[in-house]
Order: sequence, then C-alpha cells, then structure tokens
Amino acid sequence: MNYQNTPSTPGAPVNSGIPEHGRVPKYYAVKAKLALMVDELGEGGLLPTERDLAVRYEVSRETVRQALRELLLEGRLRRQGRGTVVAGPKLEQPLSLASYTEGVRRQGRRPGRSLISLDRFPCPEALAPEVGAERGEPVWHMERVLLADDERVGLESTYVSEARVPHLDTEFDPDSSFYSYLHDRLGISFGDADERIETVLATPREALLVGTPPALPMLLLHRISRDTAGRPLERVRTLYRGDRFSFTAHLGQQG
Repeated sequence: MNYQNTPSTPGAPVNSGIPEHGRVPKYYAVKAKLALMVDELGEGGLLPTERDLAVRYEVSRETVRQALRELLLEGRLRRQGRGTVVAGPKLEQPLSLASYTEGVRRQGRRPGRSLISLDRFPCPEALAPEVGAERGEPVWHMERVLLADDERVGLESTYVSEARVPHLDTEFDPDSSFYSYLHDRLGISFGDADERIETVLATPREALLVGTPPALPMLLLHRISRDTAGRPLERVRTLYRGDRFSFTAHLGQQG
C-alpha cells in the first residue's frame, strides 16, 4: 500500500496540499512556513511585519499578503491593532437543540448578545406556517449580535409569533438565552427542528455589525423549530463567522 499521500495529522490536507507534480505556488510555500511559525508562537503570538516576512522568505510583500490572507480566512490568525497575531481555536457549536449560550459555555467562553432591534410587524404569508401564525397577525423580529468573551462572532435574527410570546419587549433580557426564557418563564420546550447550513458572504450591513470584512466567508444557518406538541414555534436565521466557528454533530444509525 502506498502511504505517500497519507497526511501526518488526521484531518490535514493530503500531502500538505501539495500537488503530485510538485509545482507549488510561491504564496502556498510561504503559507506552509507561516503555519509552522503559528504553531511555534502559540495563541496571542505576534507575527513579524509583512516586510520582515518578505525579506525572510525572499518573496514579494504581495506574496506574503496572500499567504496571510488565507490564514486569516481560515481563522489561524487575527488582526490586532496594526499587527497580526495567532488566533485561538475555533468555537465548536453543536448541531442540536441546545442554545448558542450552552454551546459557548461548554468551551469555557462567556456568551453574550447585543440587541440591534426588536420589531413587531404583520406576518407575511410565507412566514406564517413557520411560526404558527395567520397571515397579518403580529410577529416579533429580534436581531442580536452574538458575542463570545465580548468578541463579535455572529448575527442572529429570530422570528416568533406575538401570540406565543406576548411580552417579549418587556419581560425578556435580550442579552440572555431566548430558549431559557421560553422554558423557564413561559413553560415552552423545544421538541424538534429542521436546520439548513450554507456558506455565504455577508452583506455590507451584516459585515459592519459583526465587525468583519465583506469578503470573509460566513456560515449561514436556517432553523425552523417546533415545540414538544409539534406546533411551529420560531424561525431563526444565524450568521456565524467562518473564521471563528466550526460545527459538530453526533451521527447514529436510524432504527
């Protein structure tokens, strides 16, 4: 058996991503060297300047920029002031009915949310079956920036019928978990949900709210949830930063 292309680390690109013909783009060779530097420096370590790196690797500054850009997009690096430092590990969010708050706390991070808007509007026909409302009945829309240790990591839009949550504007603390509020205050528990994930680029407004460049890939989750009686409960659209999040799921055979 030929083990030539077996990666040295499980999950790593085969042969470190180097094509079999051996012709490696300059930026990728620099990126591989920078990845080793990142491992040596550890979280929070400060990288040399672009000019210093260009001199060290005998390439142009644009080649260094391209290598750094890819590591930034992958979440291995982050900008800090005018410098570039090694980023911490990505947050792992479970694909389950657990809330964002629970997922972040499991990793020793402090979850938070910042309210952007809380509006009430007549339910459009397309949204009605997803939140269990009739067309024209009042529906809440709550938009919040997701935080982890005060770092902006996502943007969440929640739609829910006013009939299910009549006092959302006066009783609910927007910095807290909506799921906990439904369960503890209203006695509503989640039963099941349908979820779809795709990659997108943020709109200029979304990028501004999350604090990322518009070119940064985002993970977009659409969720339609139901209560334990099977009644529609909420529709959620959540953008997560692609450089700060990964998702996990436990898979098992269906009976």
